[in-house]
Amino acid sequence: MRFVVLSSLLFAVLAVAAPHRSTHVVHEKRAADPEFHGWVQDRRLESGKILPMRFGLSQQNMHRLEEMLMEVAHPESPQYGQHYTAAEIIDLFAPSKETIESVTHWLTESGISRERLRLSANKGWIHLNATAAEVEDLLKAEYYVYTYPSGDEQIGCHSYSVPAHLTEHIDLIKPTVHFNHRPIANSRLQRRATPKLGAPSKFTGPKTTDQNVKITPSLETCDQFITPDCLRALYSINYKPVATKKNTYGIVEFTPQSFLASDLDLFFKNFSSSQVGTRPIPILIDGAVVQTTNQSFDFNGESDLDLEYAMSLTNPQPITLLQTGDLVEGAGFDNWLDAVDGSFCTFEGGDDPTQDGIYPDPLPGGFKGHESCGIVAPPHTVSVSYLQDESTVTAKFGNRQCTEYAKLGLMGTTVFHSSGDNGVAGNGGICLNAQLQPIENGTVFNPGFPASCPFVTAVGATQVNPGSTVNDPEGACEQVIFSGGGFSNIFPLPSFQADAVKSFLKEHPPPFNNGEFNNSGNARAFPDLAANGANYVIGIDGEFELVFGTSASSPVVGSIITLVNDARIAVGKRPVGFLNPLIYSSSFKVAFNDITSGGNQGCGTPGFTATKGWDPVTGVGTPNLTKLLTLALRLP
Repeated sequence: MRFVVLSSLLFAVLAVAAPHRSTHVVHEKRAADPEFHGWVQDRRLESGKILPMRFGLSQQNMHRLEEMLMEVAHPESPQYGQHYTAAEIIDLFAPSKETIESVTHWLTESGISRERLRLSANKGWIHLNATAAEVEDLLKAEYYVYTYPSGDEQIGCHSYSVPAHLTEHIDLIKPTVHFNHRPIANSRLQRRATPKLGAPSKFTGPKTTDQNVKITPSLETCDQFITPDCLRALYSINYKPVATKKNTYGIVEFTPQSFLASDLDLFFKNFSSSQVGTRPIPILIDGAVVQTTNQSFDFNGESDLDLEYAMSLTNPQPITLLQTGDLVEGAGFDNWLDAVDGSFCTFEGGDDPTQDGIYPDPLPGGFKGHESCGIVAPPHTVSVSYLQDESTVTAKFGNRQCTEYAKLGLMGTTVFHSSGDNGVAGNGGICLNAQLQPIENGTVFNPGFPASCPFVTAVGATQVNPGSTVNDPEGACEQVIFSGGGFSNIFPLPSFQADAVKSFLKEHPPPFNNGEFNNSGNARAFPDLAANGANYVIGIDGEFELVFGTSASSPVVGSIITLVNDARIAVGKRPVGFLNPLIYSSSFKVAFNDITSGGNQGCGTPGFTATKGWDPVTGVGTPNLTKLLTLALRLP
């Protein structure tokens, strides 16, 4: 049991004093209007409906987070590579006794008996099953049921409030204003009301032209057909791993997305013959299955792409498949974080029904076990080819999740996220209005999340320009997709990229003057780096097709850093962990190929332009493994 009753055994007796009569203040408002995405506010939620409430408690030492990361991740730091243990992370960031007691006191003074409250093992969340009527009174909110033409339903409120004296003690409360705006695209999967990241969608995942590859690609045709050999030539990948039993590389996939074994073998037979029959090591999170019932590009394209290239580029490194979510409930980013970070796992404590899978799953055919909590050590490198629009998450939700990526970095894990495929626009080419709300024909840029979180490494896309060779400079990807990039509307500019971003804004000021992006000069900018994202040859559903996207770029960069980690581990050193301070350091500048042509159009504009130095299209450029190895092996 990962929860305990909030009792006198856990807390000192609260001082006998008059309860706070503080005025309630709005704590969070909905980030985006569901009706823009086709949802209809149908009716008030029934007063007797039971809601699994989760009160996210403010954590200690958040103000030190970036400082601590710089100590263990900046290549010039004397503490470089001295990562924290999971136990140390829990102790460092657990909410204070005052925070726990203050929130508990509020709930009990509001008429909630102490026996109904549960505290997560890391003390980060208080759980309470309460009726809608109780919650509405507690949070001064009104809950509604939203419906979609397909029959899907969601619940939520427009805003909620907490006593003013508690704002410093509460990060966020779920379920409240957080909303999954995407309906399920495939009718066979319309079994629950809140679809998750793996649900097929024409707006997410790699893009294809449905062009079958009829020739045998070679280095001479890399401008038309990208293969593992093309990538080896482009990024000087000439290292074979030797510390494979100590090194780990995880690829995250969300059910129902799944690979087909026959597709892997089709690809390996042509491009890596020694790997025929090789499979990833599956870690099945929250009742996940590697389903084979649905076979099409929409169901297999992402997983086939990620695994075929990650496995071939790191051969013979075993690849861990972090397959997440059951077929009924699905999953969100929090679910795989639960599985690799026990301190984040909350068992009915922190996952959001509108974003994440909640387990046990009561629906017919759903996973009946408890959610997967800390079931596998965090891999040294993780690649995630999924994202959502930053405009669909609240600042408090985004910051809470972003913090967990930082904790993984402190423990020595590098997390890569695709930066998106729509240039400065969001999924489906959607842009924002001046109030940062998604709207048709919007003109304000729509950054992606978690790519905009400063504690992940966001990966953009490049291309071998038509008519060019692997020996020529690449450009920003402008075939089928455009590299996602821009400036966050939530996260401030982190210190590790401040010089690079300020230099870009000063020396290459973007030609936008009507509020198209956050040009304050103090916003997190992305991507951090890039790799090829055009014309990938993949084995898919028994044939070869071409695919495009930062979905390809992320696992490729993840593969390169996995090889860097192997070389370090082989000589008794630690993995590189959080990568961003290294990427932006002057000592590692030579290890990246600067991209100076192309752009990432969107929102009716040319977008940003790739230029000398860092830019919000391709970051610091593409990696050169040979140079990275030389520099990384010099570090402690």
